[in-house]
Order: sequence, then C-alpha cells, then structure tokens
Amino acid sequence: MPVKTSLDSLRWQLALIGLSAFGLVATGLGLAHTLNLAACPLCILQRMLYFALAMAAFMAGLAVQHRKTSRLLIAFMAMIAATGVYTAGYQTWLQRFAIDTSCAANQPWWERFVYWAGEKAPWFFEATGMCSEAGWKLLGLSIAEWSLIAFSLFTLVAIGLLRQELLRVRATT
Repeated sequence: MPVKTSLDSLRWQLALIGLSAFGLVATGLGLAHTLNLAACPLCILQRMLYFALAMAAFMAGLAVQHRKTSRLLIAFMAMIAATGVYTAGYQTWLQRFAIDTSCAANQPWWERFVYWAGEKAPWFFEATGMCSEAGWKLLGLSIAEWSLIAFSLFTLVAIGLLRQELLRVRATT
C-alpha cells in the first residue's frame, strides 16, 4: 500500500474515532438535558474522558505525517480509553452491587475536579446525581454499561491502530 494511501486511511480512522467520541459527548448532554437525567461525578468524568479521547484522535489525525507523534498520541488514546473502561466498569459495579452508595469515599481528587469543572461550566459538567443509580436504560443496559462497551471498543481500536503503526515501522526498516 502506498504511503499516502495508508496515511489517508489512518487519518480517516482517527477522524471517525474522534467524531464517535464527540458524538457520545453530545448524546450524553442531549439525554441529560432532554430527559432531565442527573449526571453523577463518574458520568461527568467519563464525559471528560470522551472529550479527551476525541481531542487526542483529532490531534493524532493532524500529526500523521509525523509518525512518532501520531504513535504517541494513539498510545495516549489507548490509555484514555482504558481509563474509561475502568471508570465505567467501576460505575457499573456500583449500580449493580453497591446500591445507594456514593461514588467514592472521602471525595478523591477526581471528584473534586469534577465539581470544580461543574462550577466553571455547569451545562457540560454539573454533577448532581448518584453514581449507584442506573436511571435510564436502553435495551436493559444502563448508560454506564453502554459506556463500558464504548470505551472497551475504543481501547481495542486504539491498540489495533498502534499495533498497525508499529508493524508499518518495522516493515519499512
């Protein structure tokens, strides 16, 4: 495959990841504001991770000509998505097994950060819900469970892209 074609393909894949992540942010905001769903601190943290994933994907797409930079950003995407897997998995566990509990004991740094962001941009980041309440469901799965699926897919795709890029480097040397 010619180099230009492979770079264009990578750019399109990264753009699709970025648009998908932004789409999930928009969907979360839309659900929260149209259905009056109260987002919890873990929901907001996941929203922030989707936003960070989208930004990293777009930056990697812009940097495809600089292979080391794009590989670094793709690795960063995988780390962001894996953090999302952990966060959504923890929230899923809370919803299934630790009903009526708070998000975390002693308000950790990330929860304080979410509340700080909620004060600065309440429409995007205000957290007023309980993490253990599943609330709205689609096809029997809570939003946290759908988020766990999405972050898992993003993690696998990012790892696959990174592997593809590393194999391409090995093939050219």
